[in-house]
Amino acid sequence: MKILMVCLGNICRSPLAEGILQHKVQQEGLAWTIDSAGTNGYHIGEEPHRLSQKVALLNGIDISHQRSRRFTAADFKQFDKIYAMAEDVLEEMQRIAKKDFDASKVELLMNELYPGKNMDVPDPWFGTEPGYHEVYAMIDEACNRIIEKYRTK
Repeated sequence: MKILMVCLGNICRSPLAEGILQHKVQQEGLAWTIDSAGTNGYHIGEEPHRLSQKVALLNGIDISHQRSRRFTAADFKQFDKIYAMAEDVLEEMQRIAKKDFDASKVELLMNELYPGKNMDVPDPWFGTEPGYHEVYAMIDEACNRIIEKYRTK
């Protein structure tokens, strides 16, 4: 199983999602590949936001080794499942991928918990630390559902 987590800049939400899911995959002994990317490319090569790193570390997960990269159309060929953190991210993925966009591989992350509700994981970028804790909790719960859903596939 190869899963990609995508947000806008690949420094707040998707690095947390990559780290959380990777941690759970390792705990379960699953041979999955987990990665993350951003649609805007503003932060290519940068490490995750300091508050994303802090909140991850407080939960026993080190994401400091991650580096931001831009989402590309080729990601549809490489990954089995791609999770967008928000509706605007999904729209940008469609714009970037054009004819390579594969709707069967894409889902809003929170639809794993609330099917059909199309809820966004809020972008904590402009907020304070409590927002990062809230985002962590949302992503953590969704990642639990992903493990349950795909563990036996």
